[in-house]
Amino acid sequence: MDSKRSDTVEGAAAMPVAVKILVAGGFGVGKTTLVGAVSEIKPLRTEEVLSERSIGVDDTTGVENKTTTTVAMDFGRITIRPGLVLYLFGTPGQDRFWFMWDELSLGALGAVVLADTRRLADCFPSVDYFERRGVPFIVGVNCFDDGFDYSTDEVREALDLEPETPVVLCDVRERRSGKQLLTTLIGQVIKMHNTKRQEEDVSVS
Repeated sequence: MDSKRSDTVEGAAAMPVAVKILVAGGFGVGKTTLVGAVSEIKPLRTEEVLSERSIGVDDTTGVENKTTTTVAMDFGRITIRPGLVLYLFGTPGQDRFWFMWDELSLGALGAVVLADTRRLADCFPSVDYFERRGVPFIVGVNCFDDGFDYSTDEVREALDLEPETPVVLCDVRERRSGKQLLTTLIGQVIKMHNTKRQEEDVSVS
């Protein structure tokens, strides 16, 4: 009797798609907080207490009360929907740790760049890094209580972003707000992938 061969076992759940996402931005912008707020596992953190050696090296203007800093990365995981799992890698924000970015960005599908309206210029290096490498990204404006109330259009203009780059107001302490950032990023990744594929199809035809 003939039988059909199947590569999957009947009734077995499909393997989830694992996606690597970076969380970037300036020093003290909320990267560690975002990863911790949305992660469904206990996040891995590499925070160290700021010491006297950082005086004159790390710019703490606007975040004078910050006492710790990420020296390697933050790591967390969140299931966006059945079959889609995001692995989050928070990058260190200080200039002296930027040498790690190339390693952390390997295989990343996209990035969330966090911005602080009190220190908007601090996220320029992150924006430039992902633009130059063609990595899809969105900007999340972390709304600090003592921050400036800029609109998303004002932030986009200040950062000289492309019109199609999403800018989202958020509170990274809130899981729902953080999840909105990530779903917006996934939508941006899909949109850019489809656009690139259409352009390739046109060039071939």
